[in-house]
Amino acid sequence: MTVAQRLNELGIELATPRPPQANYVSAVRTGNLIFLSGTGPYLPDGGLVTGKVGGELTVEQGYAAARWAMLALLANLQAELGDLERVARVVKLLGMVNCTVDFTRQPEVINGASDLLVEVFGERGRHARSAVGMFALPRNIAVEIEMIVEVA
Repeated sequence: MTVAQRLNELGIELATPRPPQANYVSAVRTGNLIFLSGTGPYLPDGGLVTGKVGGELTVEQGYAAARWAMLALLANLQAELGDLERVARVVKLLGMVNCTVDFTRQPEVINGASDLLVEVFGERGRHARSAVGMFALPRNIAVEIEMIVEVA
C-alpha cells in the first residue's frame, strides 16, 4: 500500500503548508537528508492548540496536539518532496512540550506524532526521538516538533 493510499485509508488529507513565520525555511535538504523546521499543532481551521500540558491541557489533549503538529510536518515534507513515497526512513524527531514545571509525561505526549508516523509509513516511520519539556513555546503552542527524514 502506498503512503497516499494509507493516508486516504486513515481519512487524512494533508493541508496546504503554511509559510514560515520568520526568516527561515520549512525544509533544508542536504544529500539524502531533509531537516524540517519545528512546527506547531495547526488545526484544520488554521488555529493552533495552545496551553500548557499538565495545566490547561491533559496528556490526551497534548497527544492530539502532537498529532496535529506531525500532520503539519507531513504537509511541509510533501511540499518539499512532491511525493511522500520518496521517504526512505524517518530518522529523528525532537518533540518539545509546553508544560508545567512538575509535568513529566512528555514521551506520552509526543507519542501522538510517533504513532502517526508508524501508522502512515510502517517500519519506515520508526525513528530515534527526544521528548522534552519546555517552560514556554512560541505563541503558547502546546507542542513543537522538528524532524529529520532520509529520502530515496
